[in-house]
Amino acid sequence: MDIHQEVDLLRKIPMLARLDTSKLKLLAFTSRLMHYEDGEVLFSINDPADSVYLIIEGEVEIMATTRAGDFTSVVRGVNSLVGEMAVISKSRRSATVRASGHVAALCMEGSIFLQLITSNPDVALDVLRQLSDKLVEAHHANEALYSQLELHS
Repeated sequence: MDIHQEVDLLRKIPMLARLDTSKLKLLAFTSRLMHYEDGEVLFSINDPADSVYLIIEGEVEIMATTRAGDFTSVVRGVNSLVGEMAVISKSRRSATVRASGHVAALCMEGSIFLQLITSNPDVALDVLRQLSDKLVEAHHANEALYSQLELHS
């Protein structure tokens, strides 16, 4: 895929749609388009947070680890960011993320991602919205788990 095709692909992503062509070219040049097959791991729990993934095609599973084993806690699809929380908080990965079927993802270096959100208010607002949605989702999941625990106690 040449740079013009990558720019056209990036322009279709709602979070990046308002960026001018020169910024999209820079993003395409500094990022890697990665492909994963079913079950392949994008990153593992406790890995260093050195990049952010924007899902272009397919779905990824975010795995939770418990004493009973690993299970899929959340599924993220097209136009979702994964890995951004650890990059923003400068911490290690809090979960393992793996492909569910074929996945294409744009892998951005953490420093490039931070520069992108600090210099583009529209992108920063979209990232904040996605983070807010994730917090609400986590809150609902915790409530459901507490309800299940109460039923079994």
